[in-house]
Parts: sequence; structure tokens; C-alpha cells
Amino acid sequence: MKRFEGKVVVVTGGNKGIGYAIAERFAREGASVAIASIEKQVHEAASTLQNATGAIVLPIVCDVSSVVDVQELYSVADKELGSIDISVQNAGIITIAKVEDLTEQEWDATMDVNTKGVFLCCQEAIRYMRKSGKGGRLINTASGQARDGFIYTPHYAASKFGVMGLSQSLAKEVAADNITVNAICPGIISTDMWDYNDRVWGEMLGDYAPGELMAEWVQNIPMKRAGEGKDVAGLVSFLASEDAAYITGQTINVCGGLIMS
Repeated sequence: MKRFEGKVVVVTGGNKGIGYAIAERFAREGASVAIASIEKQVHEAASTLQNATGAIVLPIVCDVSSVVDVQELYSVADKELGSIDISVQNAGIITIAKVEDLTEQEWDATMDVNTKGVFLCCQEAIRYMRKSGKGGRLINTASGQARDGFIYTPHYAASKFGVMGLSQSLAKEVAADNITVNAICPGIISTDMWDYNDRVWGEMLGDYAPGELMAEWVQNIPMKRAGEGKDVAGLVSFLASEDAAYITGQTINVCGGLIMS
């Protein structure tokens, strides 16, 4: 199925994990995709994805917390691929610390990437979408912690609650331009980030060996499994499709039923 043939998609944090799965879904459905990451491995990821799908995949090194970098990201994507139709704000970071040990630097870095980075990318994408006059789709990655904050990550939870509010506000502002803005809340997904969560939370919450805490968490999921990147990519591709043309300002969980609200 080539629902996105002729479309141009930007995916931040697109070199691995959920972001790579999202980029792969769009590439397999016919889109040209710009994948952005602060990590230089983005070039290798783009090459792998292009070889696997035959799609045009453009790697761009970008710090989403930098206005200059974000402006360059969308300028290059527009010049190299054409007018931007879909932008997925997925780049994110997490650290885990007791409140008395949480540093100002950790707080600022988390808010800069997870919340300000989403805003800067949406801001720039909207400029290009309004300029083209074709409308567009903005999809922002929040988290299950935007629904239910967890111990030792108040900065991360705050950053993801911010993504929800930002998405709702922007959705109202750009609706008349035929631009939809939605957020997604992934739950427990098999990624490097969740390997980190399992290890560090496991050390802080008890004497867990690697994998034991994750297995305990998974038992609380009604579907009894961790999610995969493709589970999130399926939701994102729906929100980017014409089938979701009348959906905006929403925050949708993809968590196997772990959170039902």
C-alpha cells in the first residue's frame, strides 16, 4: 500500500527505536523521508533504510533544541525533497534520579529536547506548510508519562505533559490552514531507552537483574507484551493519512491497554 506516494515526511529522532520504525513505515508506503538526529549514526540509518525500501531517505544531523539547527533541517528537507507534508516530532531523552539528586542541567536538557524541541520543529514545519498552502500533519511524541507521571522522573513527565498542551494549543491555531496536530503516548516499547529504564529503575527500585523489572511491568499490561516500534508506527501513519483528516488536538495512547484514559 502506497498511501504516502509523493509525500515528504520529516522524522526527528529517526535513526533508531520508535523513530526509525516510523520512518520505515512511511518509506515503505511511498514517502520521501528526512530523518534527523543529533547522532552522526543518522547517516548509516538513512543508508540502511534507503537500501531496504528503495525510498529516498535524507539524513540530517540536527539538535532539535537549537533554533538554527531546526531551521536548517526544514530548509534542507524542503530544498532536497520538496514541500513538507508530514512532520513527526519524535526526538526525546530521559534521565532517572531521586528528586534531591536531580540537577538543574538534567531538568533543562530534558525540557529543551522533549518540549522546546517539539515546539521549534512544529513552528518551522507550520511555516513551510502554510507557505505551500497544502495543509499538513504534525504528530508529536509524548509518553505514557504524559498520562501518569512515575517516580524519579518528574522532569520527563513534565516535559511530556507539555507536549500534550502544546499539541492542543497548536491544533486550534492551525486548524483553518488544514493542518492537524496530534500527540501520541507510547507505553512500554522495546527500545534502547526502555533498556535504560529497566536497568536504572531496576537498580533504584530494588535488587532487579537486567530484564526482571521489565518483565514485571509487562505483566501489568493487559496484552501481556511490550510494544514494538511498528505498533507506534501504525498509529502515526494513520494520523498522517487522509483517514484522519478530521482528527486534531487529540492525544492517543499506544500501550497495549496499560493506560486507559
